[in-house]
Amino acid sequence: GDFPLNSLLRDRSKVALLLIDFQNDFLQIGGFGEKLGNDVTSLRRVIAPTKSVLSHARSVGVRVIHTREGHRPNLMDLTPLKGEHCNGIGKEGLHGRLMVRSEWGNDIVPELMPATDGSECVIDKPGKSAFFQTDLEFILRNTNIDTLIVCGVTTEICVHSTVRDATDRGFKCIVLDDCTASYFDEFHSVGLNMISSQDGIFGVVADSKAIIDCL
Repeated sequence: GDFPLNSLLRDRSKVALLLIDFQNDFLQIGGFGEKLGNDVTSLRRVIAPTKSVLSHARSVGVRVIHTREGHRPNLMDLTPLKGEHCNGIGKEGLHGRLMVRSEWGNDIVPELMPATDGSECVIDKPGKSAFFQTDLEFILRNTNIDTLIVCGVTTEICVHSTVRDATDRGFKCIVLDDCTASYFDEFHSVGLNMISSQDGIFGVVADSKAIIDCL
């Protein structure tokens, strides 16, 4: 219902919008996701509702944080395990090297680009969780954030890893159904059910309209 949302969002100064990995490598033809054999159109449905939430968050002064998964050009932050499992990382794609920082694939899609004034943090992460080997937790503590509105791809991998890490660190999470997606529909629905089960063991699941109405 609306009650938990209203209570979670009562103090906007403690809320941040976290946009996870809305980057060309996962959402565009010619990126890493497509190279793995996935249909990227299945993720692109989240762009419009996420853009609405992003615009509203900006208009009411909610802090916005973006993440990008990628690696240093020399790949010294790529574990042998990940390199073996995802053997396209660092290879040349249609538009440059895949999953490498500062390449086309690592850029956030044009519709959801960070604000040009530098006010929105961009977290570059080498792993699935936005907390792993990044300064995200430091930034959240330093800016007195205790609640995260989470949008991103993919639901069962980077979103889930981040939300689980966030709750272990004491951050409340609101995950938006229509602003998260997987290449596999069943993974998306099960992933959200896992978050909201047992009275919200990992957080609250809502949607873009409910968030816009409550913020």
